[in-house]
Amino acid sequence: MKLQILGYLGGYPDQGIATSSYLLSSGDYHLLMDLGSGALLQLEKVLDPLQLDAVLLTHYHHDHTADVGTLQYYWQLRAGTKKEAVLPIYGHTKDPLNFGALTFGSFTKGCGYDGASQLNLGPFSLTFLETEHPVPAFAVRIVERSSGKVVVNTSDTRYFAGLAPFAKGADLLMADTNFANDKPQPRWHLTAGEAGQIAADAGVRNLLLTHLPQTIDLELLRREALATAGSIPVQLASDQQVITI
Repeated sequence: MKLQILGYLGGYPDQGIATSSYLLSSGDYHLLMDLGSGALLQLEKVLDPLQLDAVLLTHYHHDHTADVGTLQYYWQLRAGTKKEAVLPIYGHTKDPLNFGALTFGSFTKGCGYDGASQLNLGPFSLTFLETEHPVPAFAVRIVERSSGKVVVNTSDTRYFAGLAPFAKGADLLMADTNFANDKPQPRWHLTAGEAGQIAADAGVRNLLLTHLPQTIDLELLRREALATAGSIPVQLASDQQVITI
C-alpha cells in the first residue's frame, strides 16, 4: 500500500503547493482522498485521473474539495479509456446540497456515507468517525484487507477523546496539524503537541503531520509533535512524497 501526497496545506495553496489531497494505492487500485485547490494538476503528474477507481471526501470545506468540479469536467471532456465509466465520489450525507453536487450527469456519482458506515472499496475496508469541526467532517480508518495494514486520516478536527481509540494501532496516522502549541482557544484543528499525544495514546507506528500552515516554521511543529509522541517517528508531509505502508 502506498500513499502519495498531492497537497498538504490547509486553507489555500501557496508557492505551488496544493491543499489537502492524497492518493492511496494498493496494486492497481487507486483511491483519491480529498481534492483541494491545485491538487488535480499534481495528480496528473503521477496518474492519469481517468485511472482513478474512486474518490473519498472527508468533508466539504473548499481546501478539501476545490478541484472536484474540475475533475468532473475532466471526466466529461477528456478523451481516453476510463477505468470506471462513472466515477464514484464518496461523501457524507449530512450536507445534502454539497452531497448532491457530487453527481454530475452520467460522469460521476455521489455515494453517501455516515458515521456508522462500513465500506469495501476494492482492496480497502473503510470506517468513519465524525470529528469536531465547524462543519460535519469525518476521520477515516482504511484497512488494506490483504495485509492488515491500517491508515487513519483524522480529517479536520480539534482535539477530542475519541480520536485515539479510532486510530489505535494504525501503521500510519495522518494528523491535521494546522497549529503550533501556542495557538489559543478556540481552535478547530490540532496543535502539533496534540497530534503527537494522539499518536502516543493510540500506539501508532508512524505519524504524518499534514494540513500544514503556510506561515509557521514546520520544523517547530515537528519538534512539538516529537515531544509528545515519544519514540514514534514523526514526518512532515511534503510535495509529491510517497510513503510505503
